[in-house]
Amino acid sequence: MATKKPIQKKTTASKSKPASKKSNRSWGEKIKWFFIKLMLWFFGLSIASVIIFKYVPVPFTPLMLIRAIENKMAGKEVYFDHDWEPIEKISKNLQKAVIASEDATFLYHNGFDFKALQKAYKSNARGRRIRGGSTISQQTAKNVFLWQGKSYFRKGLEAYFTVLIEIIWGKERIMEVYLNSIEMGDGVYGAYAATEHWYRRDASSLTPMQAAGIAAILPNPRKFKATGSSSYIVRRKERIVREMRAVGKINYDGK
Repeated sequence: MATKKPIQKKTTASKSKPASKKSNRSWGEKIKWFFIKLMLWFFGLSIASVIIFKYVPVPFTPLMLIRAIENKMAGKEVYFDHDWEPIEKISKNLQKAVIASEDATFLYHNGFDFKALQKAYKSNARGRRIRGGSTISQQTAKNVFLWQGKSYFRKGLEAYFTVLIEIIWGKERIMEVYLNSIEMGDGVYGAYAATEHWYRRDASSLTPMQAAGIAAILPNPRKFKATGSSSYIVRRKERIVREMRAVGKINYDGK
């Protein structure tokens, strides 16, 4: 009787996917979702902060903190003067002065003055005195939400916040925040503190020349003085007063 030989089953090695590819894919997915969540948080918080400061006074700015740290490290007195003043109580002369000095087309542009930027670029390229082309809207965005610097990354963020405040705040609120947050002397921030510091009077009662004096020092308020000024600042004051007449009546509604 023939005996059956046991049939041997062929065993095939199971194909296993390389663990490294799966691991790399999972790390890639984690990194991608991390950046997506980061961007969503950034957009959410930035928009929320702009909406909040449309109605709430800005208590302090990054520059105020930076200046305090600089003075502390230099062994100087940490002096800080900042009080919020509603735009209704800020002299129209000061509003006209900063428009004449800093941003002649403030009432008409959408946050950026491309002609001024082009002029600034050409002037700086020729090796002349370095001048900026930033509008009041851009300066406000930088002062309230960002740090000082000239990197492209910061400039990109500045442009982003400029668009936000132009859409959400409008011109009158931008001017109000600007005049309450910019540096107007060493440790002096905002119109209320500046008028008290330089002229010993309230922010609503500035003459055209006094308003021009504050606007004239804005390029470097820790170096220049609004009173007892140098010949350079005196000339700037006179020019600003002349240009204030061209500003005319301020209409933030654009009507």
